[in-house]
Amino acid sequence: MSRDSIRNIPLPADIEAESFRIIDSEVPQPRPFEGPHWEIARRMVHTTADFELLDLVHFHPDAIDRGKAALASGCTIVTDTEMARMGIPKRRMEPLGCTVRCLMNDPRVAEAAKQRGTTRAFAAVDVALAEMKPAVWVVGNAPTALIRLVDRIREGAEAPALVVGMPVGFVNAAESKDYLMDSGIPCISVRGRKGGSALAACVVNALAEIVLR
Repeated sequence: MSRDSIRNIPLPADIEAESFRIIDSEVPQPRPFEGPHWEIARRMVHTTADFELLDLVHFHPDAIDRGKAALASGCTIVTDTEMARMGIPKRRMEPLGCTVRCLMNDPRVAEAAKQRGTTRAFAAVDVALAEMKPAVWVVGNAPTALIRLVDRIREGAEAPALVVGMPVGFVNAAESKDYLMDSGIPCISVRGRKGGSALAACVVNALAEIVLR
């Protein structure tokens, strides 16, 4: 490849716009999704460069409307990793009045996990439910967090407006997402092993962009 063949697109906004243009051109009409569903799915492809996600993404029928309403109301968002928290920038959240929290480094969570013999991600769910009543959950790494969240909701805990459930990996990742999708909880998820903190965070970013228009 020659230097001349590399496109000169210096600004981040221009790079993003060109990326979306390329994705649109490589997914011909009729696309698998339309409107806000496509905007979210396209950002997932943009984040990963993985077009297979278009076949794996799952949208609960109420997920987008409930997620938009929660963000527009200035909700609390809880993530299962600091990476996911950092992936949802303040420049998108502050105009909406939303806060993003991760409890993985909270000493109370570490102590509860030690006493109960669980993961910190599992213990963090209980602390967040007791103290924050988050409207949006973002789980991109820990199947234990997603399983615990679904269990608590089934036991009577207040259901959030939206769960973005996308744990990645080989041990219980696919199973935890199936558990979420079968629960009836409003969610956006992906079938199988793929996922991750960046992918889960980008879904919230896409929803925020829609709300902020």
